[in-house]
Amino acid sequence: MPDASGSEPRRQRPRNVFGEPLAECCSKPLTGFYRTGSCETGPEDFGVHTVCTQVDADFLAFSRAAGNDLSTPVPQAGFPGLKPGDCWCLCAARWKEAFDAGQAPKVRLTGTHEATLDIVPLALLKKYAIDLS
Repeated sequence: MPDASGSEPRRQRPRNVFGEPLAECCSKPLTGFYRTGSCETGPEDFGVHTVCTQVDADFLAFSRAAGNDLSTPVPQAGFPGLKPGDCWCLCAARWKEAFDAGQAPKVRLTGTHEATLDIVPLALLKKYAIDLS
């Protein structure tokens, strides 16, 4: 919708937890709430799918036991099922729940949306980072 000057407002580029442009998380399998490969979020994303993770077998088993089976393919939804080593945009609250249970997957911070910081502190995410030197 045009602003008071009559021009279209600029959509702000999504930012990561460092305030930099959000990097892609994964395109194989295609992830993200909007299935863009990026952990972007918006008003429709009630689950806040903003944490770019690299899943492992322990996390996948934890998620299945918690009622969110990410390993089993769902072809009718275009979901191939995840295997250890795959990247995936995970709900921030689910990542925190997995952390509390000792099952948190690794995190790619450059692909993790800044909205995650409303739920998980950066210092905690850094302990699981796969992209810090």
